[in-house]
Amino acid sequence: MIKHLLFDLDGTLLPIDLDFFFQDYLSALSARFAGTIDPPVFQEKLLASTMVMIQSNDPQLTNEEVFWQDFPARIGFPRSFLEPIFRDFYANEYRALGNNLPPAGPVRSLLTSALEQGFSVTIATNPVFPHNALIERLSWINCHDLPYRLVTSMEQMHFCKPNPNYYQEILDLLTAEAEECIMVGNDMEEDMIAAQLGIRTCLVTDRLINRGKTNLKPDYTCRLAELPRIIKELRTLPPAKN
Repeated sequence: MIKHLLFDLDGTLLPIDLDFFFQDYLSALSARFAGTIDPPVFQEKLLASTMVMIQSNDPQLTNEEVFWQDFPARIGFPRSFLEPIFRDFYANEYRALGNNLPPAGPVRSLLTSALEQGFSVTIATNPVFPHNALIERLSWINCHDLPYRLVTSMEQMHFCKPNPNYYQEILDLLTAEAEECIMVGNDMEEDMIAAQLGIRTCLVTDRLINRGKTNLKPDYTCRLAELPRIIKELRTLPPAKN
């Protein structure tokens, strides 16, 4: 029986193109350092450290710890100088990145209905951002105040998508079995990889990302508007096949 719904955020619940969003994010953040670090250099180094974080497979280090072990040495400034500016950016300018988004549709009603049906809901977004930045992004679709079981942030998680260990860590944190969960996302590689652990998967095609790097087949394929019907059916499903 399915008990836990895992939702990707960007491109699934949140109607953004992640490539364009990340470019806007890089431009806005690098502007905060423009007086001391050339913006193209800052962006290059930040992307490099982000990739180190994504590729890390060290269960002893959170993603945040991996990033801050790498970035200061790479950029040539100490964490004590860099981190307060990052924190201020997320508390202020970051909010403006949510301006002019397309309508999110019935996302809040989708999540509240799932919660009312007794499902545990996790925001299983790639944990390369701090928790407050993720809550801010959820506020852009008016879903920041819901009682999520877990929001996967860089402070808490030790792995990133598409590493299967990311999904194993979610199972561990939820104290859940794979067959009790379903992963809902728009990215064939990063989200459907959860199937390797025996987690059911649902591919949302509104903003589909398919790099052609996986042959995994989702259990469901649908538009976001069709998800409520699928969620209603989940409690009666037999166990997923490993």
